[in-house]
Amino acid sequence: MAWSTVPGEDERYRPLYARALGLRVVNPGGVLCFLFFEGAVALAVLLALAELVSWWAVVVLPAAVALMVKLNDMVAERVVRSAALVPEQERDRFRRQMEPVVGRARVPRTLPGMVVATEPPGAPAWRHGTSDRPWGARGPAGPTGDPVDRP
Repeated sequence: MAWSTVPGEDERYRPLYARALGLRVVNPGGVLCFLFFEGAVALAVLLALAELVSWWAVVVLPAAVALMVKLNDMVAERVVRSAALVPEQERDRFRRQMEPVVGRARVPRTLPGMVVATEPPGAPAWRHGTSDRPWGARGPAGPTGDPVDRP
């Protein structure tokens, strides 16, 4: 397959790691390629020196990282190709659906299950029936909000 996202003249400037794996879509830079290969080797050596793994890990770990990078490139290539098959009309419809809508939303005055009080917040408790005194045992509220005895 000759399909690639990297132009032909820029291919020679790519890192050796990316050229050796034949990466088409994923285009890691020099630092990332250094971390993929030399970082995996250094990690494997440190694990082997700590006797947490055998010395085979120095070979296996960089190979496993390279396999994952190549697999990621293959998956990315399939995604790019399938996205290219989507008609422009569908892409525009998707973009319209994903744009954030700015505006005001109507919020209902009362929500389901919400209790609305008919008295103002400073009303005495005996008016709402939440007082421990029976109805009629005391009179209306005095200046401090407490019920007063009737004469």
